[in-house]
Amino acid sequence: MVESTWPVLLLIPSEIRTDVVSLVTGSGTVVFGVLMLLIFFSVACWAIIAFKFTQVRRAHKESAQFLEMFWQSRKLDTIYEQSERLRNSPVSEVFRAGYIELSKLRKRKGAAQGGNQADSMLFEESGLENVERAMRRAASAERTRLERFVPFLATTGSSAPFIGLFGTVWGIMDAFHKIGTQGGASLPVVAPGISEALIATATGLAAAIPAVIGYNYYVAKLKELDSEVENFANDFLNIVKRVFFR
Repeated sequence: MVESTWPVLLLIPSEIRTDVVSLVTGSGTVVFGVLMLLIFFSVACWAIIAFKFTQVRRAHKESAQFLEMFWQSRKLDTIYEQSERLRNSPVSEVFRAGYIELSKLRKRKGAAQGGNQADSMLFEESGLENVERAMRRAASAERTRLERFVPFLATTGSSAPFIGLFGTVWGIMDAFHKIGTQGGASLPVVAPGISEALIATATGLAAAIPAVIGYNYYVAKLKELDSEVENFANDFLNIVKRVFFR
């Protein structure tokens, strides 16, 4: 964020930059604390946005690679080995969980086939349920991993404007207090306090706007990944039922 805003700051006249810095450093204790809190929120949000962009892009890219490999290959063992290099894909992780559970069931299938028909049918029902449960747990774990830090963007987007407004209200109250103390309402007396107060609102909006945009963007991307995971899980269960539990 520092690198991206630095060229913009260079375009601002030095007199204005100096005035802004002096207003921030010369503000009251409460307003200064509000500004520091909002700056922290802004830096954290930009860091999360950059991190989630890389994470979600890798998840989409590797999921597409895995699905292409899965539908082109006919051997689950080969797919499982190749999925080792696609650990950022939630679809790949769901497959791995289902494959591991399926491998355990295949080892016990011979014993179930040696029994009567009722035992064999019970084995098929419980086996499919176990595979489905394992894949559902993996999907939930992947969803939690991908959604990590995203709620912070929503929190910043909803709370930062109000925190900035609080700083503005406090700054205006302080400005009116100075007016009453000095016994005058001239522009040199009022303007500095009002300027300090309005910076808090501007900082709150600067932190909230990218946070809201980033939150909405990643929620949409995560919904796409959830849809891919759900569709793959249904397809894989159908394949398992058709091939291994006929």
